[in-house]
Amino acid sequence: MTTVIDLHVHTTRGSSDSNLSPDDMVTESRRLGVDGLCITEHNNLWDKHEFKAFARKHDLLLIRGVEVDTEMGHVLVFGMDEYVSGISRIAELRRVVDGAEGFMITAHPFRGIHSPGGLRRPYLYRDSPTMPDTVEEASEHAVFGFADAVEVANGNTIDSENAFARGVAERLAMRGTGGSDAHSVHGLGRCFTVFEDDVRSEEEFIQALRHGRYYAAIGLRTGAVRAFSG
Repeated sequence: MTTVIDLHVHTTRGSSDSNLSPDDMVTESRRLGVDGLCITEHNNLWDKHEFKAFARKHDLLLIRGVEVDTEMGHVLVFGMDEYVSGISRIAELRRVVDGAEGFMITAHPFRGIHSPGGLRRPYLYRDSPTMPDTVEEASEHAVFGFADAVEVANGNTIDSENAFARGVAERLAMRGTGGSDAHSVHGLGRCFTVFEDDVRSEEEFIQALRHGRYYAAIGLRTGAVRAFSG
C-alpha cells in the first residue's frame, strides 16, 4: 500500500503570503486523493494543542512542520516541537533537529537559477556574485552537507529548475521529495511524494523519510500520477 503525502503546504493560519484556509486545504486535498499533508508555515510552527484539535476533526494524516529561512536557503523541517531562536543559521538548525531526531529537506534549492537575466536569484546564491552552470558545480554547495534530502519537485518552481535539483540529488545519492508549496487551493496537488509503505502518524512519517522508500511525483490534478523524472 502506498501513501501520497504533500510535504510542503502553507495556510492562512501561519503564512502571511497564503490565501489557503486550513479547512479548504483539507477539502481539496481529499478530493484530489491525497492521503497526508505537511503544514509547513514560514518560520512558524502551529501550536501543538491547536494542531491536534484541528487534526482530530479530519480523516486525513496531518503533519506539523515548518519552513525555516536560513543563510543557505529555505529548509523544510519535521520533528521539531517549537521554533527555537538561532535556527536561521543552518548549523544551529542541524543541531536542534538532530536533538529532536527530526528530518531536514532543502526546499526548492534552485528556484530562480534559470530566470532570465538572473531576476530571481536562488536563495542558495543570494549572497554570491556567481551561480553554478552545471549540476557538478551546484553539487558542491555546503547546504547538501546539512540536509537529509532534497526537494526535487516543487509546485511553485519551473520544471527545468526542479530537474536541476533532481540532477544534484542523484549526483549526491540523496533522496528527492515532492511538495506543492501551495498557497492557494489551485496550488494543491501539483507535486507530492509517494511513500511505498503505509504511513499513519508523524512518527511513521519521519521513519519513512529516513528509510528512503519514496519518490517525488506529479500528476494528481490530471489523474495521471507518475514519478517526477525532470
